[in-house]
Amino acid sequence: MNKQSDARHYHLMLLPGMLLVFIFSIIPMFGIVIAFQDFNPGLGFLKSSWIGLSNFRYMFELPDSKTIFYNTLFISSMKIIANLIVPLLFALMLNELRLSLLKRWVQTIVYLPHFLSWVILSGSIVEILSLNGPVNQVVQWFANEPILFLGSNQWFPPIIIFSDVWKEFGFGTIIYLAALTGISPALYEAARMDGATRIQQLMYITLPGITTTVVLLATLSLGNVLNAGFDQIFNLYNPLVYESGDIIDTYVYRIGLINTQFGFATAVGLMKSVISFVLIVVSYRLAFKLTNYRIF
Repeated sequence: MNKQSDARHYHLMLLPGMLLVFIFSIIPMFGIVIAFQDFNPGLGFLKSSWIGLSNFRYMFELPDSKTIFYNTLFISSMKIIANLIVPLLFALMLNELRLSLLKRWVQTIVYLPHFLSWVILSGSIVEILSLNGPVNQVVQWFANEPILFLGSNQWFPPIIIFSDVWKEFGFGTIIYLAALTGISPALYEAARMDGATRIQQLMYITLPGITTTVVLLATLSLGNVLNAGFDQIFNLYNPLVYESGDIIDTYVYRIGLINTQFGFATAVGLMKSVISFVLIVVSYRLAFKLTNYRIF
């Protein structure tokens, strides 16, 4: 009886959270029916005309669709690669610091941008990269014309990738530092007794010791291949860089909410959701197969 009573208490504790998930996550899923309709808000779900897969056919016929899918894959892939490599290298360098106070200070400073929203950071980036900003002032010192960084299709993707890495690499560094603490100090002591150099210790002890963590993070990141960062790009892009910076999420927002093409926007969003779901399932299967990681 006591165990059953405890179980009921746990279920009651979960009830508010499950209720919120049901209201805000499950019920809205019925809205995917809009993707198969010529949706009219005045008529609603029940009276809007049914057009089947027309929205999906229209999506694949549009030249814009190829552009937004390419931009999404390119930007998200570059973000994933950079957010794996940069935190790893920084964690390895930070791990070599022997001054613990300096190490904690550096770790705190690089972790701070993770807590700032893109609304705040994008305002700072816009000011820094503006025509009269500090970056263009340096450019003009070398007798060059100022560059419209956020209005150039050549510069916009690198800025998006670099700023995302700057914001998030501190968080990734903490994960790798936590993995480094799991390596037994006895291995390093034995290596030093055998005359191993710092580079040899890094190559034969440190890197193999965190390989599982690196593989796990790389595998799990596959589920985010179609998430290129709506909030970041939405706060930084403009019509001049739609060619190189427009992604699926910003396109759905603009077509659906601004141009009121609700059915077509829902079809694009549904396509992205289905592909993302498949990628998440594949990534977790790979994570279990390669590193024996599982949630359930």
